[in-house]
Amino acid sequence: MRTNKKIVPFLILSALTFILAGCHALQKPADVALEPDSAKKDNTSMSKRFQDASPKSQTAVDSVVEMSKKNAELFEQMTALQQGNQELIAENRQLKDRLEVLEPELKQAKKELNEANDLLIDMTTEINNWKVDVLGNREEIRQANIAQMEILLKIAEAMGAEVTAQQDQNEQSTETSGGPNG
Repeated sequence: MRTNKKIVPFLILSALTFILAGCHALQKPADVALEPDSAKKDNTSMSKRFQDASPKSQTAVDSVVEMSKKNAELFEQMTALQQGNQELIAENRQLKDRLEVLEPELKQAKKELNEANDLLIDMTTEINNWKVDVLGNREEIRQANIAQMEILLKIAEAMGAEVTAQQDQNEQSTETSGGPNG
């Protein structure tokens, strides 16, 4: 706005100069030489060529005022655009600073994610191997349990316990069915 205050007095002085120069030129009588009618037709066609698009009633003062208004509007637009540009530059700087902070964090997070994925893959492999081992050894575990029960029965008989027929049936059904769960 400070620049606008400097421009306004300059425009006023310019307008006054134009007005005074225009008034001085009008005080001198003009020498007009009239030519025949053919010259009038040529003059009218020439005058039409150079007529202003603006109305004839517009004076130099009006034109200066109009130009100063346009200048003021353009100056305000320029000021607003410069302000917006400064805001965008500041925002851009903030985003760049934030990006510089976040990039190392992103790299670290990617590294940790890759390590976690590798660990998960290793654990999955180990679990699958364990399942294969456990399921593959299931029959051996059943046979070991049956042998252990037979030994316990022999120990119980040696100690003087009586083995009933129902227990014998349980042993036989366990052997034929593949176990209590199978």
